Amino acid sequence: MPELAEVEFFRKRWNPGLNQKITAVELHPKAKVFRACDVASLEEQLTGATLLASEAAAKQMLFRFSGNARLGIHLAMTGELTLQPSDFVARKHDHLVLRQRERSLVFSDHRMFGRVQFSIGQATPGWWTSIAPAILSDAFTVEAVAAFLRRRARSPIKAVLLMQERFPGIGNWMADEILWRSALHPKQPAGTLTSAQIKTLHRECRWVCEHALEIIGTEGPELRDPPKSWLFPHRWGSHGLCPKTGVKLIREEIGGRTTCWSPARQKLHSQE
Repeated sequence: MPELAEVEFFRKRWNPGLNQKITAVELHPKAKVFRACDVASLEEQLTGATLLASEAAAKQMLFRFSGNARLGIHLAMTGELTLQPSDFVARKHDHLVLRQRERSLVFSDHRMFGRVQFSIGQATPGWWTSIAPAILSDAFTVEAVAAFLRRRARSPIKAVLLMQERFPGIGNWMADEILWRSALHPKQPAGTLTSAQIKTLHRECRWVCEHALEIIGTEGPELRDPPKSWLFPHRWGSHGLCPKTGVKLIREEIGGRTTCWSPARQKLHSQE
């Protein structure tokens, strides 16, 4: 599933369409991706509208159009935004195509786990304002993290990091990266972290988000991977070694998600 940095990358794919008019809208009105969307209003309001701006928050995107129209897209596991030629012929899984004179802006999702939302009016829609404060914002404080961990004291810290109400945009690989850098075992109960460990976790959350956005979230033809000094390139495959200790990495399902960690670096401490 695309995470914070990947969502930013896909958002920028539609940048060439900024300040250009939508000449036509093509969509599959019965597709599950429109389950929370008034497709008739979307088609009517976006036809003739100009794409003005876009932004990303957590795992979602918001595209602003003239006439106070707002298009929200959540990629989920298999969604993707692409830029196609103006004469592009939509395929089965291309559920939304915004035509412009020189290009087509396409949202595809072959498994339809994604979601399209739409609103019209002056007020920013609740589906956007309800997203938790960004990890790189001033609202993401050590105190806020500590309070959240206390409320989920018995949950493994890996599962807690995936909770979007406090860690928006963090997904599976970013959670593993943060825990590896923090030297925290993914099974460590959230309520057992010391004050020093919570400060480290907070710092590494911000560091990973900032640098993932710089590396992966940049505009370009293809997604970029973090360097080999990160856990990221080593966490797949059965022979991956920790880039800090050289010890073989462990992979196990924790909280329903495949998790990777370094046994030499990330020790499970007493839960008392």
